[in-house]
Amino acid sequence: MMKFKTPQKGRIRRELEKRAPKLVETGKKTLILHGTKTSQVLNDVMTEIYHLKRENSVKYTRKNDNIRPFESGGETSLEFFSLKTDCSLFVYGSHSKKRPNNLVIGRTYDHHIYDLVEVGVEQFKSMKSFKYDKNLAPKIGSKPFFTFIGEGFESVEDLKHLKEVLLDLFHGEVVTNLNLAGLDRVYVCAAVSPNRVFFTHCALRLKKSGTVIPRIELVEVGPSMDLVTRRHRLPEDSLRKESMKTSLEKTKKKEKNVVKDAIQGKLGKIYIPDQKVGSVALPHKAKGVKRERREAKLKHGTTELPEEKKQKLDLDSE
Repeated sequence: MMKFKTPQKGRIRRELEKRAPKLVETGKKTLILHGTKTSQVLNDVMTEIYHLKRENSVKYTRKNDNIRPFESGGETSLEFFSLKTDCSLFVYGSHSKKRPNNLVIGRTYDHHIYDLVEVGVEQFKSMKSFKYDKNLAPKIGSKPFFTFIGEGFESVEDLKHLKEVLLDLFHGEVVTNLNLAGLDRVYVCAAVSPNRVFFTHCALRLKKSGTVIPRIELVEVGPSMDLVTRRHRLPEDSLRKESMKTSLEKTKKKEKNVVKDAIQGKLGKIYIPDQKVGSVALPHKAKGVKRERREAKLKHGTTELPEEKKQKLDLDSE
């Protein structure tokens, strides 16, 4: 029987709660790894990917001899690093004569390999090679646009898979509301051929157009490269179905006569039934009033009867 040790320290307990599954997941972290041998081009590519995802990425600079994606037994160390760093995405770079400037992008589910995409990097241009106004430089943590140009992203299986992985890699945290003033960059992906994609990173420049909607210009800020698809591995149907499961949310009952206002907050209407004041029997006169009348009669010495009784006596006498 397995024993689960409960952490005693609050710091460890909070860290485990962060890594626990959530109904709405936060932004995915990316692990960047080097293979046995890497070229200068691959080192620059992985460095710039790290700069683009600085807030949600972990980079290891040491060479890893035991990691071999697409091979049985060569993914154990990769899954261990994924569990250690709590990263659900990884970028692995390697260089060989058979596959030069090789980049493997993959996703994990429950810290096990989910799917893999292998691409070759060609015609790479770093951020330093582009000249532009530094005020246009995208801010760290801003949400990007994505543009996929070409029918290959809808018809070719390799490009469809690459599109999913690139979206997962660069889109950042999922948000419900977005400030349009904070949108300052776009990733452009163009399908040049069935196995080649042109990838570049551009900044958005807003200019006057004479109308309320500004005119948008793209300024290339880098990095820029050609991605040549090589191997890819899709997840199994059972694993995909399991990863797509979502917990059933209990639908909240509609609150009647409740209105939410941005300024006043939560407002409610209260139903009060008719009180029927006219038909309610009034209480008898207080005893203190009768005592005051008796004292007044004794003081003035009058023994006059009330007017109602006088009228009754007059009627009887007639």
